Amino acid sequence: MKVYLLDDVEIIEDPIKPTIEAIKIEYQHYDYSEDELKAELEEAVEVYKEELKIYNSAKENGFVNGVMFHPKTYVHKSIFVKLVEGSKTESSTYSEPFANRKMAECSPEEQIVKINERETRKRHIEHNKEFEDIVQMIRGTDYIEKKKSISVDEMVAFSLSLFENNVDYVGRQKHFSKLLGNTSKKTDVETVENFKKNFKKETFYKLIRYILTKQVHFGESNHVNSLTNISFYNAMQGYYKTKIAILKRNM
Repeated sequence: MKVYLLDDVEIIEDPIKPTIEAIKIEYQHYDYSEDELKAELEEAVEVYKEELKIYNSAKENGFVNGVMFHPKTYVHKSIFVKLVEGSKTESSTYSEPFANRKMAECSPEEQIVKINERETRKRHIEHNKEFEDIVQMIRGTDYIEKKKSISVDEMVAFSLSLFENNVDYVGRQKHFSKLLGNTSKKTDVETVENFKKNFKKETFYKLIRYILTKQVHFGESNHVNSLTNISFYNAMQGYYKTKIAILKRNM
């Protein structure tokens, strides 16, 4: 039997089918909800299916039977193995995608990348939980009942909420193509700060008027039997009363 270091070979292990119990153990420190755990399980199952395909076709792709042996613990298991040709550090020499490879199968440089990705994901999860807690706390206060005038920050928040959740692709291109400026080199936080810095009430008004034209109802609803449509019709009379009258005469 020939002996090789892990850096000199590609290995394919028999993948372990994920279970919800295993997912709960893996993410026990992340305070995941049941839906988030199920989502992680679904993702893990998809990865498992891909790994299983690779495992089942290993011999067809030049792999042979081998044994992976840990020199300190003496733990060993059967694997498929193939000698790496060329540089030990070139990720292209691996048959399995980097994202799907286990830590032990990665080069030191790739291990650093994986560790950084995990830390980024961990911070993202922590921010998700932190924000949810803040929102739930605010909902429990008297914020909605406040009588004070809307602040600029609230108008900024409402404007971006309207834009993100209600303006479709065509509307963005036709009416709001310059709303956020150049975002290619900005983080989302920087984009919001820049939007606030250049915010004008006219932008707020424009978004509201766009939404008013989009959230009317057709079909069985019209300007005499729908609260939304009646109020829209009345509001437009202040701007286009003559045009509306001409249109009605020509019908």
